[in-house]
Amino acid sequence: MIIIGEKINGAIPVVKDAIAERDKSVIQERARKQEAAGAHYLDCAPSTAPELEYDAMVWLIEEIQEVTELPICIDSPNAHLLARILEEGHVKKPGMVNSVNEEGDKCETIFPIIAGTEWNVLGLTCDKDGIPAQPEKKLDIAKRIIDKAVHYGVNLKNLHIDPCVMALATMPSSMKDFEICIQGIHEYAPEVKVTGAISNISFDMPMRKYINANCMAYAIRAGLDSAIMDPCNMDMMGTIYACEALCMEDKGGRKYNRAYRQGKFGKK
Repeated sequence: MIIIGEKINGAIPVVKDAIAERDKSVIQERARKQEAAGAHYLDCAPSTAPELEYDAMVWLIEEIQEVTELPICIDSPNAHLLARILEEGHVKKPGMVNSVNEEGDKCETIFPIIAGTEWNVLGLTCDKDGIPAQPEKKLDIAKRIIDKAVHYGVNLKNLHIDPCVMALATMPSSMKDFEICIQGIHEYAPEVKVTGAISNISFDMPMRKYINANCMAYAIRAGLDSAIMDPCNMDMMGTIYACEALCMEDKGGRKYNRAYRQGKFGKK
């Protein structure tokens, strides 16, 4: 499972304040902790006013790169800002672009820049009409994004499709729909990875951690490849390691046992 650490995001109040005050200690502590917990990428999302986003993104990248060599996931709804960050070379090593979708020219803006490189990219199953509720429509969008990636020469192993899991509170079929999308994407393009912001499913539910952990378990069983999540959440990390062992992705539970000894879940 590829873990995209979600804790450097301006939508989080303490991160928002750190960005405003340019307090690098908060950002760097979060980078270090997520790396130690097992993250493979660090999401870097200013989530600030459009006129401030570029400067905030550049600052965040600099502070993250000062303390870790983990690849960075540059995160913005503005594809042209992401393109500028890529073209100006602020990120030292290929990471991930978050995100493109079928709204406007996002794929057409990002795909030509990363084609032939080791940059990964995350595609959301939404378009000008928003996020469809029906898994069949999500799969149609996913297929269009995949076809465009092929057209522009993006390596499909570097493409992560996020089927935008819906909240269980408003969509009772959200888990089943998520599984349909995971399996359908893999059937269409086995090389493509499927990702998701798992915690979305538990919005407005009590004791959200139980919903999240079980969603992760079902999703791994269905073929989930990566997740946008908090790697410092030991319940979720323990669920991942256990599911990989149970699904024979971690034969003999070697990774499970090693992670436990390293204190990545449970008690040392």
